[in-house]
Amino acid sequence: MKNIVILISGRGSNMQAIVRACSTEGWPARVAAIIANRADAEGLAFAQENGIATAVVPSVGKSREVFDAELAAEIDRHHPDLIVLAGFMRILTPEFTERYAGRLINIHPSLLPAFPGLQTHARALDAGCKVVGVTVHFVTAELDHGPYVLQAVVPVRAGDTPQTLAERILPVEHVIYPRAVRWFVEDRLVVADGRVTVTPDADGTPASQWFFGEDA
Repeated sequence: MKNIVILISGRGSNMQAIVRACSTEGWPARVAAIIANRADAEGLAFAQENGIATAVVPSVGKSREVFDAELAAEIDRHHPDLIVLAGFMRILTPEFTERYAGRLINIHPSLLPAFPGLQTHARALDAGCKVVGVTVHFVTAELDHGPYVLQAVVPVRAGDTPQTLAERILPVEHVIYPRAVRWFVEDRLVVADGRVTVTPDADGTPASQWFFGEDA
């Protein structure tokens, strides 16, 4: 049974999707803790309602190094096999990412390597992209550049705005992030030479590392 620790800064909608999938699909894992860097993070209430341990490690007024050290100490109390960033709005230090190398994953709202960082949907629209998407990836010291686990494609429609794209992409995130986490806890992810492959499931069915959203 693997322990999953999820880090949030707000409502944690991806966290909620992962918690629900872990329970309903019977993963060989449990969500051991939800940790936030803000005491007012809405996702903490959901975690408490579902009997999951919670903690707050405030980030305001601290250097990245001090905060990351405090965060790591709290994470390690739960003996994590996997740490999941779910709307966790902090840039982590290289020391932190190295500490959890190979067991720290994130979801980013673009088809990486395109548009790392912020304002991804606005930048994609400005560039005239016909499709956008989302990427689940392992976290490394380089922002939004770790090995890709799973990607999803969503079409750009006439009249789309950053807000409408975000609204259509979020339900897709709720599909692919739990899928990627499940692959990890089932020991199906293999990372070699910066690339991720997924081994077939128990009945030999191969896994697709692409997901196509509505109308794609």
